[in-house]
Amino acid sequence: MKDMNLSEVVERSVQIRKHYHNLEKQYHEKEWSVEEDALAFLTDAGLVGRLTMSQQGRWLTNGKTVPELEYKLGECIWWIIILAERMDIKISDAMEKFLSKKEKLLQD
Repeated sequence: MKDMNLSEVVERSVQIRKHYHNLEKQYHEKEWSVEEDALAFLTDAGLVGRLTMSQQGRWLTNGKTVPELEYKLGECIWWIIILAERMDIKISDAMEKFLSKKEKLLQD
């Protein structure tokens, strides 16, 4: 699998979310709110916790832990990108600020 740059990941994520917005309108007459997107992210993040426990041998599952964990980790990153976009936050700027602050804290 090729390495993707963050701009490509953001663009592809936004396009996928547009398709889901169309499905939401089709089935529920309106798009999910930002709050509903945040709740969906938190639900998936909780599943990452369970799958992590399974991967570490602390929670029994159906035996398909690694593929499910990979998928949910990717989905959580996708949700974070979508949440940032919907709240007019440029995720690359947010990451740069976060990483720079952490690096500075660790250098002191």
